[in-house]
Amino acid sequence: MKQSVLSRYRVMAYVTAVWLLVFTVAIILKYGFDTGDTMLISQIHGVLFIVYVVFAFDLGSKAKWPFGKLLWVLAAGCIPVASFFVEPKITREVRPLVTDREPATAEA
Repeated sequence: MKQSVLSRYRVMAYVTAVWLLVFTVAIILKYGFDTGDTMLISQIHGVLFIVYVVFAFDLGSKAKWPFGKLLWVLAAGCIPVASFFVEPKITREVRPLVTDREPATAEA
Protein backbone atom coordinates (compact mmCIF):
# COMPACT_ATOMS: atom_id res chain seq x y z
CA MET A 1 0.00 0.00 0.00
CA LYS A 2 1.29 3.46 -0.81
CA GLN A 3 1.89 6.21 1.75
CA SER A 4 -0.54 8.47 -0.11
CA VAL A 5 -3.48 6.20 0.79
CA LEU A 6 -2.75 6.61 4.50
CA SER A 7 -2.00 10.34 4.16
CA ARG A 8 -5.31 11.03 2.37
CA TYR A 9 -7.19 9.20 5.10
CA ARG A 10 -5.35 11.05 7.88
CA VAL A 11 -5.97 14.49 6.36
CA MET A 12 -9.64 13.81 5.77
CA ALA A 13 -10.10 12.32 9.25
CA TYR A 14 -8.87 15.55 10.84
CA VAL A 15 -10.63 17.89 8.41
CA THR A 16 -13.92 16.04 8.82
CA ALA A 17 -13.53 16.00 12.61
CA VAL A 18 -12.93 19.74 12.76
CA TRP A 19 -15.91 20.48 10.51
CA LEU A 20 -18.09 18.15 12.57
CA LEU A 21 -17.15 20.15 15.67
CA VAL A 22 -17.94 23.40 13.86
CA PHE A 23 -21.27 21.93 12.75
CA THR A 24 -22.05 20.76 16.30
CA VAL A 25 -21.39 24.23 17.70
CA ALA A 26 -23.54 25.76 14.96
CA ILE A 27 -26.41 23.37 15.79
CA ILE A 28 -26.14 24.23 19.49
CA LEU A 29 -26.18 27.95 18.69
CA LYS A 30 -29.11 27.61 16.30
CA TYR A 31 -31.38 25.47 18.44
CA GLY A 32 -30.13 26.32 21.91
CA PHE A 33 -29.80 30.08 21.53
CA ASP A 34 -31.91 30.71 18.41
CA THR A 35 -28.99 32.35 16.56
CA GLY A 36 -27.15 31.56 13.35
CA ASP A 37 -27.76 29.38 10.34
CA THR A 38 -26.34 25.92 9.69
CA MET A 39 -27.06 25.50 5.97
CA LEU A 40 -23.59 26.29 4.59
CA ILE A 41 -21.75 24.51 7.41
CA SER A 42 -23.88 21.38 7.01
CA GLN A 43 -23.30 21.29 3.26
CA ILE A 44 -19.54 21.67 3.62
CA HIS A 45 -19.44 18.96 6.28
CA GLY A 46 -21.59 16.69 4.11
CA VAL A 47 -19.25 16.95 1.13
CA LEU A 48 -16.18 16.47 3.32
CA PHE A 49 -17.78 13.45 5.00
CA ILE A 50 -18.43 11.83 1.61
CA VAL A 51 -14.76 12.30 0.70
CA TYR A 52 -13.77 10.88 4.12
CA VAL A 53 -15.95 7.80 3.51
CA VAL A 54 -14.33 7.21 0.11
CA PHE A 55 -10.79 7.54 1.50
CA ALA A 56 -11.55 5.42 4.59
CA PHE A 57 -13.09 2.72 2.39
CA ASP A 58 -10.04 2.84 0.10
CA LEU A 59 -7.70 2.46 3.08
CA GLY A 60 -9.81 -0.32 4.56
CA SER A 61 -9.94 -2.29 1.34
CA LYS A 62 -6.18 -2.01 0.81
CA ALA A 63 -5.48 -2.91 4.46
CA LYS A 64 -7.94 -5.83 4.14
CA TRP A 65 -10.00 -4.83 7.18
CA PRO A 66 -13.03 -6.89 8.18
CA PHE A 67 -16.36 -5.17 7.55
CA GLY A 68 -16.93 -4.45 11.27
CA LYS A 69 -13.67 -2.53 11.58
CA LEU A 70 -14.50 -0.50 8.48
CA LEU A 71 -17.88 0.41 9.98
CA TRP A 72 -16.14 1.42 13.23
CA VAL A 73 -13.79 3.76 11.33
CA LEU A 74 -16.67 5.22 9.30
CA ALA A 75 -18.72 5.77 12.46
CA ALA A 76 -15.83 7.75 13.93
CA GLY A 77 -16.53 10.39 11.29
CA CYS A 78 -20.06 10.78 12.66
CA ILE A 79 -19.25 11.23 16.35
CA PRO A 80 -17.74 14.56 17.44
CA VAL A 81 -14.10 14.19 18.58
CA ALA A 82 -14.04 10.41 17.89
CA SER A 83 -11.79 10.84 14.85
CA PHE A 84 -9.16 12.50 17.02
CA PHE A 85 -8.85 9.22 18.94
CA VAL A 86 -9.46 6.71 16.14
CA GLU A 87 -7.09 8.22 13.54
CA PRO A 88 -3.85 7.77 15.56
CA LYS A 89 -4.82 4.17 16.39
CA ILE A 90 -5.54 3.37 12.74
CA THR A 91 -2.30 5.05 11.66
CA ARG A 92 -0.28 2.91 14.09
CA GLU A 93 -1.97 -0.24 12.79
CA VAL A 94 -1.61 0.58 9.09
CA ARG A 95 1.86 2.17 9.02
CA PRO A 96 3.68 -1.23 8.89
CA LEU A 97 1.69 -2.07 5.73
CA VAL A 98 2.87 1.07 3.92
CA THR A 99 5.51 0.66 1.25
CA ASP A 100 6.39 3.15 -1.45
CA ARG A 101 8.35 0.63 -3.44
CA GLU A 102 7.04 -0.62 -6.75
CA PRO A 103 6.49 -4.39 -6.87
CA ALA A 104 9.28 -6.29 -8.59
CA THR A 105 8.44 -7.26 -12.15
CA ALA A 106 9.69 -10.38 -13.88
CA GLU A 107 11.79 -9.53 -16.90
CA ALA A 108 11.92 -12.02 -19.74
